[in-house]
Amino acid sequence: MRTYQNHDDYLHEVLKDPKEAALMLNAAVDEEDPVLILDVLSKIAKAHGVSAMAKKTSLSRMGLYKSLSKSGNPGFKTLLGILAASGLKMSFQVAKAAKRAT
Repeated sequence: MRTYQNHDDYLHEVLKDPKEAALMLNAAVDEEDPVLILDVLSKIAKAHGVSAMAKKTSLSRMGLYKSLSKSGNPGFKTLLGILAASGLKMSFQVAKAAKRAT
């Protein structure tokens, strides 16, 4: 009999890879939805282990959970810590120019 992996388990494994995590995080950023971005960050942190991630970001495990909850608001230092601990870095690009009325 064939065994199947559920979506959450698959995602948990995939997000350990920085390339895959970067793709998912970039897709969330493209949506310009802070709640979605926070959700992806939370999934990435969980994939790397919340306890280990908390140590690397100098937060308590509960503090990290609170920062990454749906009502959370992680600080810039926490965001950078999560990215670094996940093997990611932030970069910027020019936004598409809005059409000007003539």
